[in-house]
Amino acid sequence: MVRFAVAVIVIVGVLVGIWQVTHELRENSRTAPAVAAVPLGPPRLETDGFLGADPGWLVRTLALPRNASLIGLDLDELRERLLAHSQVKTAVLTKIFPSTLKVRITERMPVARVMAQLANGEPQAFLVARDGVVFPGIGYEMALLNSLPWLEPMKLARTANGFQAIEGMGAASDLIAKAQLEAEHLYAAWRVVSLARLNADAEIEVRTASGGTIVFSATTDYFTQLANLDLTLDRIAAQGATFKRINLANGRDVTFTLDTPLLPTTSAIGKTAPSTKSAPSPKAGAMPVGSKPSSPQTTAFGNFSTQPKKAP
Repeated sequence: MVRFAVAVIVIVGVLVGIWQVTHELRENSRTAPAVAAVPLGPPRLETDGFLGADPGWLVRTLALPRNASLIGLDLDELRERLLAHSQVKTAVLTKIFPSTLKVRITERMPVARVMAQLANGEPQAFLVARDGVVFPGIGYEMALLNSLPWLEPMKLARTANGFQAIEGMGAASDLIAKAQLEAEHLYAAWRVVSLARLNADAEIEVRTASGGTIVFSATTDYFTQLANLDLTLDRIAAQGATFKRINLANGRDVTFTLDTPLLPTTSAIGKTAPSTKSAPSPKAGAMPVGSKPSSPQTTAFGNFSTQPKKAP
């Protein structure tokens, strides 16, 4: 009797399971055409940047067919369309039934501007991200753009869809970020960041609003170099002079060339002397060393404004 009862229970359980599976399949077959028939609503964008400021950007980029349904969308293909836009760093697409496509993106943030010319076009300004990607920039306020320094890259090569990533932007981005964070009063005068000497001498040149040039070593701690720069500028200003070139890439010594003569006074930098002086770094009492000869200063990718930056 026990065996018979167990056998009956097992058979009944199997039959009930078969009925439930069949029922679900029938229900799905009935509802699937209904879901497919629901018109697709406007896509919903979530971003950490500025692309949302253009209400039509997402629709233009996705280029969805007119009578598309959510169930028929190829998310991998749509994701590739989004990533083809150089301002987009990552993209995640989610289907929310019955009719909503959710798009969540992260954007590249600019650290500099570059002047470039597309094929058969007028020169125009593009933005450069930390990873060296060049993008046109959508949704940015002019005040924010004006706060970015111009970049003079080693080279700027075109591709079918834009430009190749700029080499050396990691070192330049670290310098710009450190200056913004630790020495904003110095960074405010920076107008052009040049990578022309990065490969050959591991140096980054910065040209200021006054026309002076500051040379940084890409292999030395930027915080120390910025501290030496701040001290050197204070000493030069105390003498009533302005600089033409300051070289911070000579290790523990800072060398500089003055643009205007010193006042006839004596200070810690030295006595009244010719226009070329050397100042030891605040950590070292080493004797000054001569400055390296500078290479000609030419603008490779357009004329950069030397007007004071506008606050964002």
